[in-house]
Formats: sequence, structure tokens, C-alpha cells
Amino acid sequence: MSSTTTTPGSKGLFIVFEGIDGSGKTTISNRVAALLRDRGLVVEHAREGGAFASSVTQGIRDFCRDARNLALVPRAELLLYVAREAQLLEEVIAPARSRADVVIADRYFYTAEVLARAGRGLSEGEVRPVLDAAARGVWPDLAILIDVDPSVARGRRKVSKIMTRDARPSSRKGLTGSGLQVRLRQGYLDCAARDPGRWMVLENSDADLHDIVGRVLSTIDRIRQAKPGAPPPPPEMPALRVRSTSSAPAASIPVRDPHSAREALLAWVDRRTGREPALAAYVLAGTCGPGLDERRMALVSRAPQVIARGLRGLSDDVSWRLRRMLVECAPEEIASSLVEEAAGVPAAWTLRELLAGVAAGPVAVSLTGLDDATAWELRGELYPVAPEGVLASLAMLDCPRAWGLRERWIAEHGGLDLALASYAGARAAARSVTGLDDERAWAIRKAARGAAPVAAIASVRGLESDRAWRWRERALARAPKAVLSTIAGLDHDRAWAMRVATAPSCREALDSMVGLDHPVAWEIREASLETWPPSVVKSLGVLVNGAAGRDLLTRALLRFPSNITLLKHAAMIANGAHLAPAVMAA
Repeated sequence: MSSTTTTPGSKGLFIVFEGIDGSGKTTISNRVAALLRDRGLVVEHAREGGAFASSVTQGIRDFCRDARNLALVPRAELLLYVAREAQLLEEVIAPARSRADVVIADRYFYTAEVLARAGRGLSEGEVRPVLDAAARGVWPDLAILIDVDPSVARGRRKVSKIMTRDARPSSRKGLTGSGLQVRLRQGYLDCAARDPGRWMVLENSDADLHDIVGRVLSTIDRIRQAKPGAPPPPPEMPALRVRSTSSAPAASIPVRDPHSAREALLAWVDRRTGREPALAAYVLAGTCGPGLDERRMALVSRAPQVIARGLRGLSDDVSWRLRRMLVECAPEEIASSLVEEAAGVPAAWTLRELLAGVAAGPVAVSLTGLDDATAWELRGELYPVAPEGVLASLAMLDCPRAWGLRERWIAEHGGLDLALASYAGARAAARSVTGLDDERAWAIRKAARGAAPVAAIASVRGLESDRAWRWRERALARAPKAVLSTIAGLDHDRAWAMRVATAPSCREALDSMVGLDHPVAWEIREASLETWPPSVVKSLGVLVNGAAGRDLLTRALLRFPSNITLLKHAAMIANGAHLAPAVMAA
């Protein structure tokens, strides 16, 4: 990026915060703005509270986020991101700099550059002229990169959605898979390294928020003092530089095997509980057993919704006790947890009866795949109040009763085209034909593709027909995460080709081959160990019982003893999650 500074004669100090989604930059930038105002400075924030000051900029952001625009190509995406920032610069930032002491932006043209180059693979020659033309030489006095481990950032994003009950669908960018955030993080670090006089890098994976804010304020004070006409800076003022960062602090407990990994994870959860209890609760999602159960119980009062969401599919005694404790304060999350292993047990039916009146939609969806008389009776009771939830619960059901309910819903909504014109209707209808491969299912799937393309793609889960493979192949470049979810467990040549092609950039390729003992699977695991160690271990499933699986687990732990997600998978192995169900029951 150009090292040209901001336009001469402008009054306000221009500061940009950058970082991957979930890094904390929005929280930090807003806190910095508030504290500067407390000091008597005039501060303008171009994205106060997370919303852009320009409605045009916000509209472009919403368009780029919308997963219905799945076909958006990288060059068009670049131009839209640049247009977003150009509008904000002309409409908000430039005028603000003539009247404010400090102008703050949460993202700038750096985001467009990093997404295009590190995220989408466009060349510098394609990207740089576009950025330079749009920026017109206006670059910040200070760019602050809030650097964070992508797995921690993902946890923070998930926690935010749970706490705010954000029901929006996944963003289009998220369909690329978690590997995108890894690449973007490196792209931001590269930007900082190229222009160290402008950038400072602050680690926020395991840092204290007050300390970060204090260091930002101190740096701003020094830059303001150094501006022409201001008092001279203190003699000890350091030059801005890129600080070394790490994805996580060094493990305080030596990690050599699953049991020591569990102890390291518990120590991390205990430390994190003081500062970010909701994130600690999120890390415990899907876990149970010694050490983990005590922490889940301890966090019930501090992060009830997150603990409740983490119960999904769990059927151990402590998880059922937690459901009973949380059923009143987190009814939707508890209803949503009654799936998979927890779906058909008597305790689940008791909770469904209790929750049907307050969380009808999630209760209906929890019936997914159930084909007994009790499930059909409850569907009949819930259909008048939660028809889309009931419809979605028909996934994998190819019986006359299921088709009768699908056809009834379509007729009540004016026919196939009208019924599937909205996102909610198209999503529910697509989910209802998940795993079905006949002509009626494909008619619904195709009609749903316009309003809910991701749900339509996801509905081919498990299918091995030629048209299902064609759908996957057409969508693989734009939505690899969704496509790879549909080949989970498939031992098919075309599935292996997709995994080989995507594994270097998408951990979801490994997530799709849990427990598969195939030569290509072992090759992918070995090749991915440095990039996706947690997913490599997760992909082993019961194979961790064998010599090859144990060796791979040991090497992963020795190489990445501070990777929290890896520690979580290893802790579950220590608690018996790798054992076959029959062995666990014994």
C-alpha cells in the first residue's frame, strides 16, 4: 500500500482500525472514541456503534454480505468494496477531518486490498491501481491492526450472535470457510510489515482490553504532539513499529497426551472465565466429562445462553441436568439442542411438551428426521404456529405423509414459485428435501435456489447422483464450506477429489471425512497437519484408537500445545469421545 500520508492542511488526526471479523476492533475503536471525547477532543467515528455513517456505504456492505449474491466474482467484489470505502471517504471522512480533532474509521481501503489479494488471490497489479485511484492519496496517520487468533475471533462472532439472538443467515464471505480468516489475518500482517511507520499491531487473542485501549490512547497522544504546531513530543517517543504477535500464549502446562491437553484446556478456560465468560462457555460447547462438566456448571449463571447452545446433541447426564436448569431462561437454545443423540430419548419429549408454547419453531426443527407417531402428532400441533419449522423437520423423510405435508404447505402459499420467493420459505423448503433425490425433491431444490442458494446446495447432503455432483462442482469455488458439508462421510472418487482440491484452504474438507480410513484421507491429514491441526485430529474419529491415529495426535499436540481448539478435541478424547458408542455405554 502507498506510504503517501493524508492530505496536507487537514485538521483531524485520521486513525484506521483493521482486523479480521471478531478481532474486537469495533469494540476497541468505539471505546477509544468515547475516551478521547471525555478528554475534550472533537471526535468523529465513521462507524459509530458498528453502523456506517453513510447509508450508501451500509447498503453496499449489506449487498456484499448477502449470500443470495453467491455468484459475485472476485473482481466485482473488489470494485464494490472499493466503492464502499470511496463513498465513506467523500461523504464522511474528508468533511470530518476539516472540523474534528480525531477521525476514526473501522476499516478502510486496506480491507478491500487484503480481501482481494490474500482472500481471493487477485494480483497486486489488478488491485493497486483501483485502490490508488479511489483513495486519492488519503491514507491514515495511524493504522492499528487488532490481531487475533482466527479461532478466537470465530468464537467471539458466534458468542455475539447467540447473545443478541442474531438470526441472520451466514454472510457470503463466510461461505468460503474458516480458512479465509486465516489468509486475511496474514494479509493484514503483511500490510503492516510493508509500512511499519504507519502501522501498529496489537494482539487481542489473550490480552486485557483496558491495556490495549490504553496503549492506543498513548500512541494517539504522541502522534498529536508530533503534528506541526503542536508541542514537541517527549524525547522517549518510540517510532511506530510492528510488534511481534502470537496466536496464543505459551502453554503453562506441558502438553504431551490427551490427559495433559485436558488440563491445559481447563487452565485456559479458568483464565478466560474472568474476562470473557461467554467465550469460555463457547469453547466448552459440545464437551462433557471430567473437568469439563464442572466448568460448564460454573458458567451457567454467567453465560446461560451460550452454555445452552453448547448442549446441541449431547445426551450425557450432566447435559440433561443443564437443560432442566436453563429451560426457562434459554428456551430457544434448549429446544434447538434436542437433536442427534438427544433427539429421541424420553427426556427430550418432556422438554418439547414444556417448550412447544414458547419456542415452537425450534421445537419443530428438533423433530428433524423423526418418523414415529409421537413426532407426527407434535408436527400436527405445531404446524399452525410454526409451519416453516415443521417443514424443515421433514429432512431425510421420503414417506407419503412427509410429501403430503410438503404439498400442503406449497399449496397454502400459492404454488411453488410464490411459496419459495422469500428467504424463509425457500430455506425451509430446501431443508425439507435434504437427502432426497427424486424429481419432486429436485423441483423444490431448484425453485429454492434463487432466494436461498446455500440451503439449496446444502440439501444435496449425502446424495451420490450425477446431478448432485454437478451442483456441488458448480458451487465449490464460491461456497466450499456449504458444498463440503454435503459430502460428510462419503467415500466416493468425486468426494476425494473435492477434498484434495480444497484442503489447503478449507478445514471443512477434513471435517467431511471424520473416521474415514482411506489412503487419500491419511495423505490429506499429513499434508494438513501444519495448517489445520485441530481438524486433522477431529477427522480421526475412532481412528485415534489405532497406532497411526495416536501418532498423529501426539505430533499435533507436541507441535501446537497452545491451540485451544486442538486442546478441546484432545480433551474430549481423554474423556472417551473417541470410543465407539457400545464401549461408551459399557
